[in-house]
Amino acid sequence: QGQLVESGGGLVQPGGSLRLSCAASGFTLDDYAIGWFRQAPGKEREGISCISSSGSNTYYVDSVKGRFTISRDNAKNTVYLQMNSLKPEDTAVYYCATAAIGSCPLLLREYDYWGQGTQVTVSS
Repeated sequence: QGQLVESGGGLVQPGGSLRLSCAASGFTLDDYAIGWFRQAPGKEREGISCISSSGSNTYYVDSVKGRFTISRDNAKNTVYLQMNSLKPEDTAVYYCATAAIGSCPLLLREYDYWGQGTQVTVSS
């Protein structure tokens, strides 16, 4: 029974940084694109970034471009999200999810396996 586990969340001040990790167990990530998503209280889940299976293609929603960087280390079976210059509006539960294919899907519904999330709170 495979699992995805997010870690690295916490409380940071505005302008601070966090690195989130998405680690797989029970299966390997190297065949799959991985997306990062977030959900703030009372809001819908939002896709913010995706990386292709090889790591050669990355995508970001406009609100995080230039601040967040997605990467992967397939040898470690882990995907990362480096989050810099954090803002209060970045506060959310952050999730990673696998696509069924190696390229980044266009729609959230095309991600088929999800982790449990890690809380990121940006506050002074």
